[in-house]
Amino acid sequence: MTQNKLDQIQAVFRDFFNSPSLIITLETTASDIESWDSLSHVDLMMVLEEKFNVRLPTKIIMNANNVGDLIGHL
Repeated sequence: MTQNKLDQIQAVFRDFFNSPSLIITLETTASDIESWDSLSHVDLMMVLEEKFNVRLPTKIIMNANNVGDLIGHL
């Protein structure tokens, strides 16, 4: 994992959640971001897939507990 990738993910999160000052770490979870609920989770995963030109396995989408669980697949 590179810091660059985390920075790119952070930019996506900031745009998606409309929060320019949002700080993302590997430990960031949905409970850390008020508007990150089950519906926004699916949309966020689609945005990340598009940004990184990948297809996330359903198992990863459904079982990722934090940003760190996702980063290796992006």
